[in-house]
Amino acid sequence: MRVASRSTILLLATGLAAALIAGCDAAAPASSGQADAAGGASAGRSPGGRSPGAAGPGASADAASVAPTTAPRRRHAVGVRQLAVDRGDRSLPTTIWYPAGRAGRDATAAEGRFPVVLFSHGLGGEPADYRPLLSRFAQAGFVVAAPAYPRTRRGSDRDPVDVLNQPLDASRVLDVVLSLDNRRGDGLRGRLDTGRVAAAGHSAGGMTTIGMFTLTRDDRLRAGVVMAGGTLGINLAYGGAATPLLFVHGQRDQVVPYDAGRRAFQAVPWPKAMLTLPEGDHGEGLGRGADDDFEAVADFTVEFLRWGLYRDPSARDNLRRAAASGTAGPTLDDRL
Repeated sequence: MRVASRSTILLLATGLAAALIAGCDAAAPASSGQADAAGGASAGRSPGGRSPGAAGPGASADAASVAPTTAPRRRHAVGVRQLAVDRGDRSLPTTIWYPAGRAGRDATAAEGRFPVVLFSHGLGGEPADYRPLLSRFAQAGFVVAAPAYPRTRRGSDRDPVDVLNQPLDASRVLDVVLSLDNRRGDGLRGRLDTGRVAAAGHSAGGMTTIGMFTLTRDDRLRAGVVMAGGTLGINLAYGGAATPLLFVHGQRDQVVPYDAGRRAFQAVPWPKAMLTLPEGDHGEGLGRGADDDFEAVADFTVEFLRWGLYRDPSARDNLRRAAASGTAGPTLDDRL
């Protein structure tokens, strides 16, 4: 894991304080319901006990080296559980949505091995706010781990500068979740494809996702999705193996302007794509799951994850066909 310089972190902190206070905390998606709760515990320490440069569970020397294969397309029921995670004195309660044999809390996981997606919420949000989207990921065959960050979640002091701590928090959550694949008696034992790992996030969570490829590079990541996020105009150095990224941004976003997201997209030196929603706002519909933009975001992100984590050629073809199918709908700048 590579960590950015102190000067870069201080510059980003200044930008975060100025920009996020102005509106991100008012822009979390409307919650469609509370997440189910279940037990779980883990010891608190720095991410995986790793020092910068060390690899954690499921790490690969070349994160982008994925042999093309056909992604599974079975539609699953969705199980949900809670997992207690800590990083030092930072509590990171994590909700996990996963493919299951039947829907429900603590349901038995479906047969097979499933990729893992780490999802980061926006400022003033919680994992439950994104249940419609994250359930869609689980239905498509992904295990989604979504932590609630201690100082940016709903009910916290909503400190925007603390977003800088969240990439390491997210990596710590991945440590614990990926270790479940070998934990005796755990319901996800033998069910995780620890070589196929992605990060995704919305708003401040999108900034957290970018941070996992720049500020504190997590070498396990093989794909990333940034929704309504950016870098506040600050140049961040992308490190490690080239990893495909998808940016999703609405042109009517009043919190993180579309141009800011576009600049963040342009700065990525790797294979990338940007989904533009002409009528899209800051993503308030992600929690409702009931409008055209939500359906576009859900469909595009699922196909992108299939492309990024499996290099499934049919998934990339589906992305391109969907983007070309309408004249006034979402457009895709495809540089994959």
